[in-house]
Amino acid sequence: MLEFVEKTVLTSIGALSLTSKKGEELLKDLKERLDLTEEEGKKLLSKMEEVAKENQTRLEELAREEVAKACQRMGMVPEAEFEKVKKKVAQLEKQMKSLEK
Repeated sequence: MLEFVEKTVLTSIGALSLTSKKGEELLKDLKERLDLTEEEGKKLLSKMEEVAKENQTRLEELAREEVAKACQRMGMVPEAEFEKVKKKVAQLEKQMKSLEK
């Protein structure tokens, strides 16, 4: 289940990359239609890239939050908490073995 969610998120991020390429094509078209200078075109492209990066970052954050919520609903524990429990179980097993002798 977790792999499916991860693949979905990565696919979405890949789609954003494709959107960036489309953005460059759009910019080229706008530059020709609006008769933008090279400098104006670069500024517009820079702004579009900035917005795309912000959107990608927000998408990644939202995806992480949703995956965490889904894991919590399914009763999964965070890895750090699982490792703590594993260490505690090992410690208790060691204590039990020493009491058996």
